[in-house]
This record gives sequence, C-alpha cells and structure tokens, in this order.
Amino acid sequence: MRQRAGVRHSVVAVSLWTSLEPASTTVDPGGSATVRLRLRNTGDVVDEYRFVPVGALSPWTTVEPQTLRLYPGTTGTVELTFAPPRTPDAAAGPHAYGVQIIPTEHPEATTVPEGNVTVTPFSEVRAELVPQTVKGRFRGRPKLAVDNFGNVKLTASISGSDNGDQLSYDIHPANVQIEPGRAAFIKTTLKPRQTIWAGAKESRPFTLAVQRSGAEPLPVQGTYEQPGMMPRWLGVLFSVLVALTIAFVMIWISYKPPVNTRAQDRTEEAAASSVPTPEPSAPKPPAASKPADEPTQQPGGDGDGNGAGGDKPKPKPVDPFAGVLLRNGTTQKCVAPVEEQGKVDGETAQYPCDGAQDRQLWNLETVFEGKGPGNTDLVQIRNTMDGYCMDLPDQGAAAIRTGVKEAACTRKMDDNQLWWVEKRPNTNGLHWIHNYASNQLCLNVAGYADKGEDRADGTRITIFGCQDDGDLEWFLVKPDSQQ
Repeated sequence: MRQRAGVRHSVVAVSLWTSLEPASTTVDPGGSATVRLRLRNTGDVVDEYRFVPVGALSPWTTVEPQTLRLYPGTTGTVELTFAPPRTPDAAAGPHAYGVQIIPTEHPEATTVPEGNVTVTPFSEVRAELVPQTVKGRFRGRPKLAVDNFGNVKLTASISGSDNGDQLSYDIHPANVQIEPGRAAFIKTTLKPRQTIWAGAKESRPFTLAVQRSGAEPLPVQGTYEQPGMMPRWLGVLFSVLVALTIAFVMIWISYKPPVNTRAQDRTEEAAASSVPTPEPSAPKPPAASKPADEPTQQPGGDGDGNGAGGDKPKPKPVDPFAGVLLRNGTTQKCVAPVEEQGKVDGETAQYPCDGAQDRQLWNLETVFEGKGPGNTDLVQIRNTMDGYCMDLPDQGAAAIRTGVKEAACTRKMDDNQLWWVEKRPNTNGLHWIHNYASNQLCLNVAGYADKGEDRADGTRITIFGCQDDGDLEWFLVKPDSQQ
C-alpha cells in the first residue's frame, strides 16, 4: 500500500497572565502617578519579557524594570510612572495607554494590556502690552498679546479702565478663545475725553484686564501720554512777540524827533558849489603792453597750460545699508548665522561684534521702492558671507517670539523675507527693523532685558512687538565706524 507523505507543523503555546493595578488613574501636569503591572508566566518554559509603553502618553511614561525574567508559574511586577510636563502639550482629559510586552523567546507572541490616565486641567495665562507706553494727541493704539500656556482652551473677555474715567476704549476683539499653546493679539484704541490745547503733556495710566470665568482678572498696566496741541515753547514765543510789538508801538508813539530848518544854509552851499574850480590835469600813464610770450589759460583748463578739465570725477556715494553690522542697542552684540558657513533654515543669534568676520556683515537690499508703510522701501537682509536672507518659517504672518532663520532670497512680496527700517527719533542712530508680513513686528533678541536673559552669546534672534525699551532697537554701522 502506498504511504501518503504529510507535513508536520510546530506550534508553540505561550501563556501569560497580566493585571494593571489600578486600571485607571489621574495625574497632574508637572506631577506623576504610578500604576503596577503584574504578570505571571503560565507557560512551561522560562522566558524574559521586555516592556515598551505605547499611546499618547508614551513620551512621558517610564517602565521600571524594563525587562523581567520569569520561570514557569512565577509572578513578577513592574511599575509604570506617568509624568506629563506642565505645558500645553499635556492636553487635559482622559488618555488611553498601553504596555507592549514582548517575550524574548517568542517575540511574535506580543500582548498589550491597556489602561486609562486622566490628565487634570490647569490654566496659565500671560499678557503683555506692546508697547507699554503710547503717545498721541487724539488717540493711542497699543496691542495686547495674550498667551495661553495652559492645557485647556482659554475663553476670556478684555476690558479697559483708568482713574477718573479720562479715556474711552475701543477693543477688538473684546472676547477671545485661545487654544493651548497659542497666542492672540487684541487691538486697542484709546481716546482721551478732553483735548489739551496748550501746556505740558499729561500721562494717563490705564489698565487692560483679561477676565476669565471663575478666576481673578489679570491686569496689564500701561501709560497713555497726551501732548498739547500747541507746544509750550510756541506759547512762550508768541507771548514774547506780543510783548515786543506792544513795546515797539509805545516807543514809536512817545518818540517825537525835532524838526529844524536849514534852508538858507543849504541855498548858500548850493550857490557856492555851482562855480566850477579848475583842477590841474595829470598826465595819463602809458598803457602797459602784454608780453607776447605770456601763456594764456584756455577756458576749462587746469591752470598748468595743458588744457585739461578742472572738474575731477565725483566719488561714488557709499551705500549706508551695504556691509553693515546689526548691533543691538541694549546688548551691544551683533547678529550672525549660528552655523559657521551658514545654511538654509539655519538660525541666527547674537555674538560679540567683530567687523573682521564676514558672517556678521549684512546688505539691506531694496526690493520694492516706496511699497512699505509711509512710502518706505521694502528690503531683504542678505548675509555677505553665505548669500542667504533673513527669513521666517513658512509664508505670511508669524507670531511673536518666532525665531529668525536664513533661507534662499526670493524677492517676492508674498513671502515674509521683506523688512522696512524705521529710524527712532532722539536715539543717536537707533532703528526698528519691521517684518512687513508679520503685522510690522520688530527684530528682537530673545529673553527679557530687565531679567538679564538677553546677554549671553548665542541668544537667538526673534520678532516681537516694537517698543522703545528692551532689545528691539538696532544700530546699522559700518565695521570701521562702530559707535
């Protein structure tokens, strides 16, 4: 009889019992919570197990120990510790998690026990006026930057107040909803209820309050300076002119010059002068003859007898915005690429000014003449060493504190590589450098100046709301003429 050939299959049975204690837990951002994972080897072979956390909380989950070796019929325990940071990344609410258990002997027999962790909500709001002091005879327009550093959506209303109800407030938008980790800009128009026609300027402190439901208002202090319509010196000058006019009229009225007649004396003098008196005539000197061999200077000559033109070619004017150092008015340090040779998407930072380093030299090249605010020129800021231009991520408006990087120069209006320069009055040469696409925000050194966070070498260059204090004012100087 013919015997039929068969195929033999080898099947390995791996048995494992697991338990999470507790299966659900709660953790506060910035704190930690621990869950125990118990497991028993119910198989008949010795095996070693490796543990890998999975799920949304896996970046903040640690397993101790990371491996466990069990004999058949024995039980072991590992601890899972959840420690989400107190940042907007740790979103509030329930999060499912899992622990992948991988047997070393049979890695294909993986099991994943699952549990649930609830991250508690927290709120953290910061607000800042840009600028803190505004000036205007009829109105001031500060902006309020509100940052949501909590892990839940922020819903708030904005209101304004001052002592004596001297100002009116037009706030847009008056109500905001801000996602975790995001910021919103509130435009505010302040109008004085009275006009100052003459005299010194008046400072009017005011407060913008961020009101959240169930929480104390967050006040932000500012100052509105209102100058008079007519400067004080003009009033003094007008008073002096009026006083001088009155004095001149009084002197003119009171002064009566004496009138004496000398008609006969004048007649006798005229009669005497009518008789001519002969005078001896002096011989005329002979006219001096010009030597024949005396050289004659031709028109347009240089005075040396060679007939060359006397006007020398004028030197080419020096471009004040070519090959300049961008030196911060507060830190006195200069902007340069972080990378030694520069690269696309490379960051920029501040370093001690050294005009001998080409990486610190920039050309402010005009791209669109008169297209900026107030008919200013729009420029691109190109590094003389690597040829890349200052740039912000993506296209369009960028938020405050966005880092300034380098990229290939585009010379396009729809990108955010265009800047315009505003010279600040009474500052001995300081400038604001606005980004045209980003709500006119200004070039800035990261960190708060009053806390000394902006002094270190390598501090990144960002954009921020323009103001006359802080790190937003820059000298544009040639290397050989640093102030």
